[in-house]
Amino acid sequence: MSQDAHPPAPARRRDSAATRAAILKAARETFTQRGYDGAGLREIANAAGADTRLIGRYFGSKEGLFAEVVDLAYEKSMMMTPEHNAEAARTLLTGEGGAQADGLLLTLRSASNPRAAAIMRDSIERNYQRRLADALPGTDTTGRSAVLIAICAGVLLNRLLLGHTALNGPDTERLIPYLHAALDAVAKVPQSAGGEK
Repeated sequence: MSQDAHPPAPARRRDSAATRAAILKAARETFTQRGYDGAGLREIANAAGADTRLIGRYFGSKEGLFAEVVDLAYEKSMMMTPEHNAEAARTLLTGEGGAQADGLLLTLRSASNPRAAAIMRDSIERNYQRRLADALPGTDTTGRSAVLIAICAGVLLNRLLLGHTALNGPDTERLIPYLHAALDAVAKVPQSAGGEK
């Protein structure tokens, strides 16, 4: 029997779900590191081991890919509710559990692009802020959740992007109780002038 008698190897099938997941993972890492403007589709596709055309097939465009990455990033973002604020303060100041802060870091690095900013604002308000507002006790939870998100974004901006010395020193952990108290001041049910909740 000659070697030509062997049937050809079957063509490798593409696993579309695995390819899509690999593109999302590569895009999240790239957008988080470089921001919307600094991330290229070719770079994302190469990191995912995929053809650039597949990004168009699965996500429609760079904007579509970015929108899905943002939604996924905020899906598991940290909750700043009274029972989670100690952990949130530690994460924000030390980076422990840092994956939860990726959504905010992604936001900070992409905010200069007006279209990316609109995509992020929509996702934050539709997903993260609404989920946080639903978890907060008391009234005006939408406004309070917006303030909590702004506090976290400010801490991350100063610590990670600007490299603020006091937020990056060896004794940063001493600041955790202060941030914890600030988060609690907004997250807990405010007392009215008459002492009612």
